[in-house]
Amino acid sequence: MSRLKPRERDAIVQALRAGVVPKLGLRHIQVGRAREIEELVKDMDRIADGGSAIRFIIGEYGSGKTFFMNLIRLVALEKGLVVMFADLAPDRRIHATGGQARGLYAEMARNLATRTKPDGGALSNVVERFVSQAQHDAEAQEQSTDDIIRQRLAHFEELTGGFDFAQVIRRYWEGHETGDEELKSAAIRWLRGEFATKTDARKALGVRTIVNDASVYDHLKLMSAFVCEAGYKGLLVGLDEMVNLYKLTSSQARNANYEQILRILNDVLQGSAENLGFLMGGTPEFLMNTRRGLYSYEALQSRLAENTFARDGLVDLSGPVIRLASLTPEDLFVLLANIRAVMQGDEAILPDHALEAFMAHCSDRIGEAYFRTPRNTVTAFVNLLAVLEQNPGVEWSDLIEELDVAEDSGDDMSDVDESVGAVPESDELASFRL
Repeated sequence: MSRLKPRERDAIVQALRAGVVPKLGLRHIQVGRAREIEELVKDMDRIADGGSAIRFIIGEYGSGKTFFMNLIRLVALEKGLVVMFADLAPDRRIHATGGQARGLYAEMARNLATRTKPDGGALSNVVERFVSQAQHDAEAQEQSTDDIIRQRLAHFEELTGGFDFAQVIRRYWEGHETGDEELKSAAIRWLRGEFATKTDARKALGVRTIVNDASVYDHLKLMSAFVCEAGYKGLLVGLDEMVNLYKLTSSQARNANYEQILRILNDVLQGSAENLGFLMGGTPEFLMNTRRGLYSYEALQSRLAENTFARDGLVDLSGPVIRLASLTPEDLFVLLANIRAVMQGDEAILPDHALEAFMAHCSDRIGEAYFRTPRNTVTAFVNLLAVLEQNPGVEWSDLIEELDVAEDSGDDMSDVDESVGAVPESDELASFRL
């Protein structure tokens, strides 16, 4: 394990205490999931080699979906990919007519990250890198930079929305060359999907289109092509909290989003997408519920159905769906030991048998949930270590006895009315429901 930096330590501790996934230092606390990680690393290599990939990361609330997706995000960055990650929300969807899809794209664009800028906000750096490389090549070939940029972006005009995309990049170069910061800023705003009207875009940049609800996926394909022109290996798009689609009350809105997912899935499976990958994180309900989930859309159910031979302990990780297996008690022990090492360093004051006593206490309180959905268990453990660190005279055994650990009930699903948009189910279909 590489040396832990103070910044990483603080990020890990603060995130775990809040019950969220840290963005830094994940390698210091990662346990288990070795086969799943190995399979996703192959996906990253495939994307870097000009291919495409799509994975649905399915697991219960608190089981580690977001942690796993963030870990793969870091792998992608190390492989030289650009990543765009965002959570779905009521105002952020894959398909919409009221600006929610553009809102999702804008959030992903703000979070765009590279290896040298892993925390997001790297879009302007990517554009600047493309322009700088064009300048360098222009000098080497004794051509104008504008001509080199036009040559490199010529094939964009064959893609949907590509003409205006290329025009915006050229306008950025124009602003770069003339020192017009306002023009450069307008170009970045357009690339981020922040223009609300075509009139404003035409006035600022001379283009006739903007990123809108209907063009989000097309712009993701344009962005994947552009980052490759800028010298990166490809683009990984991560979408978490997909259960927000399951919660949509309108079956028409749900189906429109599922149809967009089907379009992406078909493009990837048929090889139409290049240097582009997708990670989508959701719960079993989002996947398997035949009234509201992906399985309610017949074309998706047939494509995402599990391998019937993968049962009785056999697994198949080659399909689009990755089901995150629960951590074992042994995995959780290693996880707690890793957290102890992060917080207390080499001179840990909490012995191993204290970890065992803590796990036994959690098991007595909430049963197997303490390692199957370990978010609350981890938060309680971090709080325990924090008290021990700040109160040297306190005995860990006294604190553990007083510790109250609640089972992680996950997101509140009480607002989901199963009867809305419901259709009669056959007994066979009903068996899929959770």
